[in-house]
Amino acid sequence: MPDLAVVADALHAALAGRSITSARAPGPLAVRGTPAELEALVGQELRSIRRRGKFLIAALAREQVVFSPMLTGRFQLAPPSASLPSKTAVVLGFGSRARRPRDAAKWTARASWMPADDEPAEIRYRDPTQMGKVYLMPPGVDRPIPGLTNDEIGPDADDPALTLDSWRARIRRHPGELKNLLKNQAFVAGVGNAYSDEILHAARLLPFRKRTTLAAEEVDALYAATRTTLSDAIGVLRERVPPTFEKQVRDFLAVHDKGGTACPRCGTKISEVKPGGFVTSYCRGCQH
Repeated sequence: MPDLAVVADALHAALAGRSITSARAPGPLAVRGTPAELEALVGQELRSIRRRGKFLIAALAREQVVFSPMLTGRFQLAPPSASLPSKTAVVLGFGSRARRPRDAAKWTARASWMPADDEPAEIRYRDPTQMGKVYLMPPGVDRPIPGLTNDEIGPDADDPALTLDSWRARIRRHPGELKNLLKNQAFVAGVGNAYSDEILHAARLLPFRKRTTLAAEEVDALYAATRTTLSDAIGVLRERVPPTFEKQVRDFLAVHDKGGTACPRCGTKISEVKPGGFVTSYCRGCQH
């Protein structure tokens, strides 16, 4: 979520209010839609770009384009003259606009990477593995998007409407291990493998604890850790990611993928396991 939150803010600030001037798919296997539907994007104004869970949703004048980047999808904001990265799947070109959107995130104001309003710009979506997908959603077309149906996705982990009381109510429905709970998009949306480790470290809870073993104060601590960990990460990424939005910055994390190094809180060597091929990192000294 922190990575996509920064991308969504940046692309909305840079491109909302512009009309699409070109739409092409160098990697058509990533596109869920027809060539005619892709061509029909040309001429439509981009109203907004927002994040929902692990998805990026571009709302146009008549339809939506939904990006599901999965593990390997990346975004680039660039002038049309810039060389195209390898494995680029979709390129959307945009023309000029009258002004910056009023609801643009404040942190993007006067950014050096922001294209001028009278200059063209492009979104390039690239995915070396083609694991991610781009869904074209024209009017009248019912195209299911896995992971985005009402029963598959809960409230965003940073949603102001996700209060402590609603967190307490939702968590009671999920009896499993804490790491799996945080990664369950039906519980809360947007937390992935890396940040689940970071949240649990901040809350001082082991990833393999069962939710049913948590005391009331530990449930509340997990909520607080989720909020602060994600918010703090977004703050770091705002400073370090632009203008290379395709870059993934993770070196500032406390424990994830840092097995064998010292825990920054207590100094104990960080433990690491790889169930299912996904790294889980934690501290036996201060997580219980």
